[in-house]
Amino acid sequence: MIMKKIILSVFIFIFIQPFVFAIIDPQKVSINEAVEIARKNNLDIQAARLNINIEENNIKAANRLQNPEIGVFYNFGQAGKGNPQQIGASQTVEIAKRGARKKLAKAGYELTLRNIEYLEFDLKMDVREAYTNLLAKKSVYTTMKAQEELLQKMLEQAQAKYKTGEVTQIDVLQAQLLLNQIITEVNSAQYDVKTALYEFNKVINCPDGFYDTTEDSFTKEYKPLLIPKPDAQMPDFESISTAAINNRLDIKIALQAIDVSEKELITVVRQKVPDIEISGGYSYQNPGQSGDGIFKHGAYVGANLVNLPILYNYAPEIKNARLKLEQAHLNYASVENKALNDIKKSYDKFLLAQMNLRNYSEQLLGNSEELIKASRESYKQGKTDLTTLITMEESYRMISVAHTYALADYYNAWNEFIRQVNNEEFTVSADEDV
Repeated sequence: MIMKKIILSVFIFIFIQPFVFAIIDPQKVSINEAVEIARKNNLDIQAARLNINIEENNIKAANRLQNPEIGVFYNFGQAGKGNPQQIGASQTVEIAKRGARKKLAKAGYELTLRNIEYLEFDLKMDVREAYTNLLAKKSVYTTMKAQEELLQKMLEQAQAKYKTGEVTQIDVLQAQLLLNQIITEVNSAQYDVKTALYEFNKVINCPDGFYDTTEDSFTKEYKPLLIPKPDAQMPDFESISTAAINNRLDIKIALQAIDVSEKELITVVRQKVPDIEISGGYSYQNPGQSGDGIFKHGAYVGANLVNLPILYNYAPEIKNARLKLEQAHLNYASVENKALNDIKKSYDKFLLAQMNLRNYSEQLLGNSEELIKASRESYKQGKTDLTTLITMEESYRMISVAHTYALADYYNAWNEFIRQVNNEEFTVSADEDV
């Protein structure tokens, strides 16, 4: 029995496991492809788009006519003597209400479109940020892995020197300790990559796919990631802020909300206008009830004013509609004020990230690479001890990782700036790689 279970487990591992891995094997996509996949397949966006159909139905409902009423009036016995029997219909005609109600529904439809547009733009930026974050984690892992390989060579050199008596066993132990430390950091970096990969797919939120970045680390090619070069010159803030305010979808939404509130107030005020009820039908008297034995018949017509605002004049609803309109105006001012602050903050953050990246790329990284090469060669030739080399390796590793994070900060700062100006087509002067 135990042997059968073992054979079955081996069979599952050999034949079934590859198919399991094949199912979750990620598909490599570029940042533009990832954005397009999310835009078409994201479940949250699909659910939100159904609101468009709901609002279209609300417009049809707002344009409705009142249903007619059909009634019968019949007298029995002596009550019918000299009184007619009636069968007819009545129709309530709304005055100054249907048009206002339809305009309110159309304004709500426009607000829904704005909200969907905002959600789609927000999703695009979330995908870009998740893509960049995954790429950053991959770059850190690549840097750590390269450091592990170099430290492995350093350990091998120390072991060779120890065998020839050039160094003591302390050098071997130090090299082994540093290698063990970097192995732990490599494992942590690999875990961070997997976490970022799942977060990336969570943002895409596509039930039929699992995706990964085309690139495995940051490169000097900025165009595929829709990022300007670090030496690109940004325009001054004043020239950016006005266009950004006009582009901001949240400001457009707040402005549309004012329009909705205005039309809602008009619709509520129109409730005070009385409606007209028109009635008409067929009236007749049977010979036995007509008084003279003759069948009599004819038509009748009538009209009434209904919904007179006498006992109730809709004052609470009108007050609430006015308060909502005031809220909408205050919200618009608040959104615009916050937008200016967010745009300025993202602008300054990008300039700082740009400066830091240039500092790492042009000075720190290049100098540290030259220094570590010289230190490794010096140790190989026996001119310096291992402790000095280890110190240099630690410094170089810290600068390499910091450079990777500076790249990630630069990419994320640009994504945040694009989010705040609400313009994916934003270009930088003297830059052709956006």
